[in-house]
Amino acid sequence: MQKRVLQNIFNRFNTGAFEVTYWDGTTEQYGKKPPSFKVVFREKIPCGRIAKDPVLAFGEAYMDGAIDISGEMDDIINFTNSCAKIFRQRQSSNILAKILSRWLRPTPLRKQQLDVQRHYDLGNDFFSLWLDDTMSYSCAYFEKPGDSLNQAQIQKIDHVLKKLQLHPGEDLLDIGSGWGWLILRAAQEYGVKAMGITLSREQFQETRRRITELGLQDRVEVEMMDYRVLAGSGRAFDKIASVGMFEHVGQANYPHFMMAVKKLLREGGLALLHTITHTKEGPVNSWIKKYIFPGGHIPSLREVIWLLPDYDFNVIDVESLRIHYAMTLERWADGFEKHADKVREMYGDRFVRMWRLYLRSCAASFRVSGLNVHQILFSKNLNNDLPLTRRHLYDIP
Repeated sequence: MQKRVLQNIFNRFNTGAFEVTYWDGTTEQYGKKPPSFKVVFREKIPCGRIAKDPVLAFGEAYMDGAIDISGEMDDIINFTNSCAKIFRQRQSSNILAKILSRWLRPTPLRKQQLDVQRHYDLGNDFFSLWLDDTMSYSCAYFEKPGDSLNQAQIQKIDHVLKKLQLHPGEDLLDIGSGWGWLILRAAQEYGVKAMGITLSREQFQETRRRITELGLQDRVEVEMMDYRVLAGSGRAFDKIASVGMFEHVGQANYPHFMMAVKKLLREGGLALLHTITHTKEGPVNSWIKKYIFPGGHIPSLREVIWLLPDYDFNVIDVESLRIHYAMTLERWADGFEKHADKVREMYGDRFVRMWRLYLRSCAASFRVSGLNVHQILFSKNLNNDLPLTRRHLYDIP
């Protein structure tokens, strides 16, 4: 029964070609071209799991060792996206209504904190194995294909800070400050006073250690705090950055986030939002939501742009870094693979397979699925004192 169900699914695809070896030892090829990837079933997958959610079913099967996949990851992602699309089209409107109702339910502060900690508090020892020295866990910026990951991450931070047009003595806030390199570099290179906020205890402790190590206690601070709490404190900043955090906000909380930025940003101030985006609104990848980023939601670009005028924000610049993130994820995946044995000692083989699939599949998704990263620069109301060109982004000091 399971084999017949899978054969019916695989026969529906008329683009690309792949090979499948089933649990009974038989091998079949689908598509007319030479296969670009291969799937090996070590055991059966229950039909109900596949019918309910093929993305989650195949992801869990790979984690559990029930299937193995090899070959071109770009084609594998195209295949799984097509598979998911077929099953979404068969869902009833009642199911869709339930999904939409979950999207529109605001995320409580405590749950958002727990969701963030579940991912980022896996431990600094884990992330330091495969991130660069800055511990930047967001899309890097490659000026040349041969740039090292560390170099590209510093270039990303500088790209953000240049866009914000910092001046000595200004106050900068980083919402979702990670391990703190952006606020540290802003204080060192631009002479600003910088504050970072995070919900991750591991990130908070490491950032505080770095601040002390660099002797920047008088210019840099970090707090373990939600943006909504800070917005109620009465503090205000000249510039605000948020890099790779908006994906954790949740669709129902977008208005709360924008209102917080409005309260925290001084009149005429600049804010830069760096976020993963989709081309259209849609459900979250169920496997990633369950195992990697619980509570996460990726907005469409038009969703974000549509929100800004309601909070007196004026768009100044929008830049796509899609290929940069594919390259970043490939570097992360390569680094992760070099330390896979160590990670296996720390968390087990299932965890290794889970993260291997996450990093490799996400790199391919940025190449072939329309998944993107955008940096959106905007001001609070109008600012007529900004440079007339983008030359300041590329001129060498």
